[in-house]
Amino acid sequence: MVITPQDRKRFVEKVSFITTPGYLDGPGARERAGLPAHTGPYKVITNMAIMGYDEKTKRMRVESIHQGYTFEQVQENCGFPLLKAEEIIRTPPPTKDELEILRNQVDPNRYIIGR
Repeated sequence: MVITPQDRKRFVEKVSFITTPGYLDGPGARERAGLPAHTGPYKVITNMAIMGYDEKTKRMRVESIHQGYTFEQVQENCGFPLLKAEEIIRTPPPTKDELEILRNQVDPNRYIIGR
């Protein structure tokens, strides 16, 4: 799982180097690169949306969009074409308990949450 603000500078079509490989150039690429089979990212969570990966192509797919954003805005803030899930849902707001965990355990230094 990756948590990051979403903008075109972070979501680029081509990178200079890779520190945390995703699905690279598609199915089988991780294994060809010497990475363990059947591994890879699960979700990408940004300030705009939650994205997963298409099972066959391994391309990033928008699954849920946060309140106040549209698919067009999510796409505009990405340097490559995104797939759409069959049904894109509106991300439900976090509960009080979830906010407590996010603020105090996941991101206590406010690197992502509360910017």
